[in-house]
Amino acid sequence: MRLDKYLKVTRLIKRRTVANEACDAGKIIVNDKIARASYDVKIGDIITINMGQRPLKVKVLNVSEYATKENASENCTIIDN
Repeated sequence: MRLDKYLKVTRLIKRRTVANEACDAGKIIVNDKIARASYDVKIGDIITINMGQRPLKVKVLNVSEYATKENASENCTIIDN
């Protein structure tokens, strides 16, 4: 799944266009490398989102095309910095 879609499906970023713009601005890092919106997300990837006061670091646990509000949090877990 594309990175921008993954960020939207897991509700880490509210809209896909915002996720796409964040990738273009270099604010999304995957496995310590700046990632493009077209990056193919895999289980085990570490995604760092540098938006806001403090960066958010998450580990990909599952990649599913659709997620409801209740099970969106099952796709990733927050890692302490």
